[in-house]
Amino acid sequence: MSMLTPPGMGGKYRITGDKYPRMRRPRRRGKLILAALASVVALGLAGWGTLQLIDVFTGGSKKADAAGHKKDCPTAVASAPAKVLPEPAKITVNVYNATPRGGLAKQAADELKKRGFTIGKVGNAPETYDKKVAGPGVLLGAPSATNGSLQVLGTQLEGAVPKTDTRKTADIDLILGTKFTAFNSPRSAAAALTALTKPSPAPSC
Repeated sequence: MSMLTPPGMGGKYRITGDKYPRMRRPRRRGKLILAALASVVALGLAGWGTLQLIDVFTGGSKKADAAGHKKDCPTAVASAPAKVLPEPAKITVNVYNATPRGGLAKQAADELKKRGFTIGKVGNAPETYDKKVAGPGVLLGAPSATNGSLQVLGTQLEGAVPKTDTRKTADIDLILGTKFTAFNSPRSAAAALTALTKPSPAPSC
């Protein structure tokens, strides 16, 4: 074995030139960098996936929808003011009986008077309506009474049909039909009147 042969080589390698062979293993720096980058990417993807799962289970989509809805929601409009209706005392009601039952108009007029209405004419219905009103009754007045007096009187008798004619006066008619039995209870009538005067709610988003 030559004096230039490195110890432990067992004669396997022999120096034939003036350079020693490389004894260290090749460095793997490139592979280590790639492995580190791959780990970082994998961790990032895992973290992103976890956040997506959390978002789904905690209602993140609902929040997004709510945000989008608020964005598209039109500008809120103030609620309409409470409707002002005439008081019963300022409404003159003519009560007519279109049924075969005698004295019905007088009984109905007395009850309406107790409830605060002003009573006008009382008697049998005109020929146009006599024995021709199948329901509880007909409420008849000028077109201007549609959203006022007729509505107030309508709270007293469920099922009464409101109609208009060509009169110029403010009085209104209650024509009792064959299905009339009784007026609504005072409590029910008051509740119906309150519902008519309630302001319209503002739109919500």
